[in-house]
Amino acid sequence: MTANNIRKWLSERPEVETVFACICDLNGAMRGKRLPIEKAKEIMDGGLRMPLSVMNVDIWGEDIENNELVFETGDSDGICDYTGRPIVMINWTSRPSALVMFWMSTEDGVPFAGDPRHALSNIVDRYKALGMTPVVATELEFYLCDPTEAQPRPPVSPVTGKRLDSDGALSLDELQHFDAFLNDVYDACHEQGIPADAAISENGAGQFEINMVHVADPLQAADDAVLFKRLVHGIARKHGMAATFMAKPYGDRSGSGFHVHFSLIDENGVNLFDNGTDQGAPLLRHAVAGLLETMQENTLTFAPHQNSYRRMLPGAHAPTGVAWGYENRTAAIRIPGGNPKARRIEHRVAGADANPYLVLGSILGGALLGIEGKMQPADPIVGDAYSQKLDHLPLDWATAIQAFRRGKNVEHIFSKRLQTMLVECKTQEMKRFARYVTDFEYDSYLESV
Repeated sequence: MTANNIRKWLSERPEVETVFACICDLNGAMRGKRLPIEKAKEIMDGGLRMPLSVMNVDIWGEDIENNELVFETGDSDGICDYTGRPIVMINWTSRPSALVMFWMSTEDGVPFAGDPRHALSNIVDRYKALGMTPVVATELEFYLCDPTEAQPRPPVSPVTGKRLDSDGALSLDELQHFDAFLNDVYDACHEQGIPADAAISENGAGQFEINMVHVADPLQAADDAVLFKRLVHGIARKHGMAATFMAKPYGDRSGSGFHVHFSLIDENGVNLFDNGTDQGAPLLRHAVAGLLETMQENTLTFAPHQNSYRRMLPGAHAPTGVAWGYENRTAAIRIPGGNPKARRIEHRVAGADANPYLVLGSILGGALLGIEGKMQPADPIVGDAYSQKLDHLPLDWATAIQAFRRGKNVEHIFSKRLQTMLVECKTQEMKRFARYVTDFEYDSYLESV
């Protein structure tokens, strides 16, 4: 959609009085400005500016201490460039509004190296130089919960009036009880051009998964995931509920993952992972080897928050070992079966709380290093990955931060600027979490030690 098309779109919808101009920060949060419709037409001509430092605020929206983007540059502005993503209608608020997605460049017009969308775009360009295009589909899990409680509780069924109290894997009843919510989600996805596919009731009470159709545009796939998370939050509120993409909102229930499926096609649309066999082409094995080689270093992009590591406990149905296998959902990398023409890789490490641009950047960037280096993976595992002696992923936040900081492959996937920004952001957040003592600690230790 061009700038002129956006002006035409807005002129045809006089009910839209407000436009949100947004960028996506390192945490995957959308930040920006609320503008009256008259101003919205001006920003399409490059008139929108925001501080570059807004890309690197912590999860609470606070500046990073001693951030060079603030103190060395005087907190200078960057230019907000229109991404080309079609304008998004928001109709679950009190008045209809619209959202336009931007990304950041510096004053001299150079793409800002700390912008996660630009980071993914750079990797896609490297594939294009090799005559390849990644085809990507995502699967996002989330929980609906009761917003009246201080801590999450499963929601009340709109049909029975009873609170959900048991896990309902693939439950048709649970899907039908929340039919009105899911219908609104699908309607909004259609309105926003998000290719939502199957919906299932997942393992946890009130947990759902919605899959996306494969698209030959990783930037679109990441945009879709960011917008999808936002619309699910908004529509849940409209229905008197809250939605959470926390990786592990309940200690005793399943976590929420962000699984990514991808293949590579050539200029003629031929799947380069397919050689007519169940094993797949040598290129697939090179890609798998690169994913395994970079997985530990990039764990911070898959599990970026304190809560992320509650999902990654051994045996908790999330990958913890560096391994791959055919049709094996206990492995971090799964090669699904089926028709060889659809041969692809499923990456199962990321939590639903992760930034989609960084997740896809890490996955596609790691696979690219394997392809460029013609790496060979270890043998695929057979059986339960949790019971085997494997190199394991960082199982705590501090270890993951250090692995990303020191990773020898990180600099070949992400810019030094983005690497530094993410480490500084996560270090600041970790320090703040360390200052808070939980109720459970008081209950356990206050008078017993």
